[in-house]
Amino acid sequence: MANPKTRGDRQALQRTMDAILESSRAGKSQSKVSPQTSLFAPTMSSLPNGISELVFDVPTHRRLDDLVLSQHLRDNIDEFIYEFSHAALLREHSVEPRHTLLLIGPPGNGKTSLAEVIAAELSLPLLSVRYDAIVDSFLGETANRFRRLIDFVGTNPSVLFFDEFDAVGKDRGDSQETGEIKRVVSSLLVQLDRLPSHSVVICATNHPELLDKAVWRRFEVRVEVPLPGESELKAWFQKFEGSLGASAGIDAQEFADCMAGESMSEIEAFTLDVRRKLILSRGKLTPAHAVEEILKRWQRRLRKNVRNGEYGAELSAGPTAERAAERKTNKRTTTKRNLRAEEDAKGAE
Repeated sequence: MANPKTRGDRQALQRTMDAILESSRAGKSQSKVSPQTSLFAPTMSSLPNGISELVFDVPTHRRLDDLVLSQHLRDNIDEFIYEFSHAALLREHSVEPRHTLLLIGPPGNGKTSLAEVIAAELSLPLLSVRYDAIVDSFLGETANRFRRLIDFVGTNPSVLFFDEFDAVGKDRGDSQETGEIKRVVSSLLVQLDRLPSHSVVICATNHPELLDKAVWRRFEVRVEVPLPGESELKAWFQKFEGSLGASAGIDAQEFADCMAGESMSEIEAFTLDVRRKLILSRGKLTPAHAVEEILKRWQRRLRKNVRNGEYGAELSAGPTAERAAERKTNKRTTTKRNLRAEEDAKGAE
């Protein structure tokens, strides 16, 4: 017969083991990350002192499918990501992947967002360069900071992002520029040439005409990021209306007419205004009513004339209702003209 004390010890041990196993299972469950989240680029756990003041470690929250891009732009970005993701295969054949990308286009159309999604798709940290911390009045110090940054990125695979790149990549032949900025450009070009292909450099500019001629050949891929066209606006509206879970009160074509000529940041601002209106109404407004109210406000905005400092006529977010109405009138006129032509043709027969 077993000793009661021994049996009690065994029971206590069993309870302890059960608790440990249960705790382990719970820990594993909590440590699991959703497939979507796990694909986002990691941030650097801690940047060394010599680097932390030179860059911002930017968290990434978007994937490529979250953006609405023209087919040409999407194809270019897909190809860049696919090529870099298969670098090992390329290296087996003694070919390095392209790893330098220049994004060109007007402000507010997603150049920074593209850098974010590329980092996310490649599962690399995104480091945004701080010009105020790098460029120094002493050339030697500026060159040293560039060298330190490139050395770090060269040994720590990441996406190095230069926004407003024309600020440091200006044309050295410009007689209006000082000798200091010309030396900064020269230093930057030398350091970029040292960067190995397991890290990515993405630069964005609104003014490509200001870039130094030698800068262009440093970028193996150069992509234009234009204003969204009609098809992109319709695609954005369909995603937006789907997220509302109800009719927006206008169709995709009307939305595209109203937003034509606007940047993607303005379009995002419009849809965010609608969401705020809906949330703050506490259920009193339908999505259609919220869209209608925000659209009216959007069409009443005033545009400041930068040239003379005066406020001018009403601003339509793009063509607005007037242009949409004009478009419909033109359609009706064309339809009538076609019908009249058909009648004349039948009469001639």
